[in-house]
Amino acid sequence: MASLLAANPLLTIFLVLSLGALLGAIRFGPIKLGAAGALFVGLAIGAAVPEAAGGLEIVQGLGLALFVYTVGLAAGATFFRDITRQGSLFAAAALILVVVAAAAWGMGRLLGVDTAYITGAYAGALTSTPALAAANDAAGSTAPGVGYAIGYPVGVVVTILGVAAIVGKRWPAGKDTPSLAGVSLSARTIAVEREIPLRKIPGWREGRVRLSYLRRGDKTRVVSPGEELLPGDRVLLVSTPAHAQPAIAAIGHEVTDEHLDAHREEVDFRYFLVSNKAIAGRSVGELGVASRFGGIIMRVQRGDLELLAADDLTLELGDRVLVVASRDELDAVAAFLGDSQRDVSEVDPLGFGLGMLLGLIAGLISFTLPGGAPFTLGMACGPLIVGMVLGSLQRTGPFVWVLPQAANLTVRQLGLLIFLVAVGLASGPAFAAHAFTVAGVKIGAIAIVVVVVSVAGMILCGRMLGLSAQRTAGALAGFVGQPAILAYASGRVADERIEAGYAALFAYAIILKILAIAVIAVV
Repeated sequence: MASLLAANPLLTIFLVLSLGALLGAIRFGPIKLGAAGALFVGLAIGAAVPEAAGGLEIVQGLGLALFVYTVGLAAGATFFRDITRQGSLFAAAALILVVVAAAAWGMGRLLGVDTAYITGAYAGALTSTPALAAANDAAGSTAPGVGYAIGYPVGVVVTILGVAAIVGKRWPAGKDTPSLAGVSLSARTIAVEREIPLRKIPGWREGRVRLSYLRRGDKTRVVSPGEELLPGDRVLLVSTPAHAQPAIAAIGHEVTDEHLDAHREEVDFRYFLVSNKAIAGRSVGELGVASRFGGIIMRVQRGDLELLAADDLTLELGDRVLVVASRDELDAVAAFLGDSQRDVSEVDPLGFGLGMLLGLIAGLISFTLPGGAPFTLGMACGPLIVGMVLGSLQRTGPFVWVLPQAANLTVRQLGLLIFLVAVGLASGPAFAAHAFTVAGVKIGAIAIVVVVVSVAGMILCGRMLGLSAQRTAGALAGFVGQPAILAYASGRVADERIEAGYAALFAYAIILKILAIAVIAVV
């Protein structure tokens, strides 16, 4: 069996991947290892068959580059906006990461632990796969994988305990926004009582209220931009309940004996899939649906989210948009938006390949740190940063950088699994030699200090910054960078601020962890 695995690396990779998926699906109390199951199976097989790890360097690099680049693409759209809106949270996260890096380094030196294991424990306790790759690059070996494998379960368990302690709490959150959990968009038929232009309706300019159907006399049509409503009109208003009430009061009153969207003889509505690459990266207002088709985009479904189609909302490949227009124009709208499931299931090889190329080139860029130590962005950081920049741009001329959400998640998961399999196989012999020794206990102690200080620091900062417990729990999950922790928090409490907090810190923390490891390695 050992000779078979050593002679067939692809067979070994998919054996580890399959067994890792089985291990990752097993629930240990509130914890599931998920993709990390491949790491632990890889460690076991690598320890039993050391020859199986030969020649996997390029596979490891490919998996890592795919993972970090797709993470960057997904995070880029909101990352640069969040820097300005949540600057205090970003600053607090940076400070905590610096403190825990110093604590890890100091404790490691005190205990006599090799730097490679310190960086691995730091990456593992904060469950950061890209940081592990940076640690491997800095060490020139896979030794950090030992520290990572020991620190990883410590990081997951302690962080879940921290999240469990706060996610359901209600504490003063004066600087946070109210939760929209359980609040959905609704359509209401409104009788107009007074003459009023659209721009005067509360919430119209901000994109919190949309109007579609307009019945004037016996004629039904779509509301036009710049429309002025007249007494006797009836309109269909779409908004959340909280934003709907001021708008209704300004227009007239709600009627329940008629639903305008039930009259579909002249004006109809339909969901369309955004698959036209020329549309991706453009805002709702830029599409000019009103001037092109006499219609209006009302709602956008993106994954599990339903968004009101404000004019400044940027559309992405894979979005489903609700368009209200004349029945005669719906086929033209479909052709304009694409409406092809096949197109959004495929990766654009030109945009994806060029983006990956730019990321790998960026990874070769070398800097000189204070003190004269060289620093290279590497495979972990280069594609991530380029992905974030391109994700924020969405498109550049004919190049569409972003991927449809389903394709992004698929490529990301595949890259992560391949990387963890390769790391596990390569680190297996060293893990077997150190994990159950005094050195392993020391590494575990470093990991405990790193994650305990991180959890306590993030919770304290959330309270001091006036954030809700739910956003703080999500930020903690993003700070550690573990999707399983996010899933646990979301399963405990239905609150969109959990995911928002996670998204704000996830990519940002990855970059800081990579930089921290680079500094630890040269100190």
